[in-house]
Amino acid sequence: MMHSPELLKGTLQTILLKVLKDNGRMYGYEITQRVKELSDERILLTEGALYPTLHKLEAEGMLKTEVVTIGKRVRKYYSLTAEGKSLVKERVNELVDFIKTMSSVLKVEFA
Repeated sequence: MMHSPELLKGTLQTILLKVLKDNGRMYGYEITQRVKELSDERILLTEGALYPTLHKLEAEGMLKTEVVTIGKRVRKYYSLTAEGKSLVKERVNELVDFIKTMSSVLKVEFA
């Protein structure tokens, strides 16, 4: 079962920051495949969700880009800035705390 886009919307920045922290420099398609793999194919990022979020994080100074030409193909690689690296732990902790709060509100326990 795939997760709804509405649920993903509020967590996508945190997911991208964490994936880039754990994997270093990556290009868009590579990010989508890593998230797909990590989520057992339950989170499938579309270009329409991925790139606006990457561009927003870049505009906020969390990501830097590097354009690399490979043969005739141009790839744009994304990596964390120092500010982005320092934000990841805070964002992940905030999301984990939110999940705990939601499990209390919904009276759900996880194994």
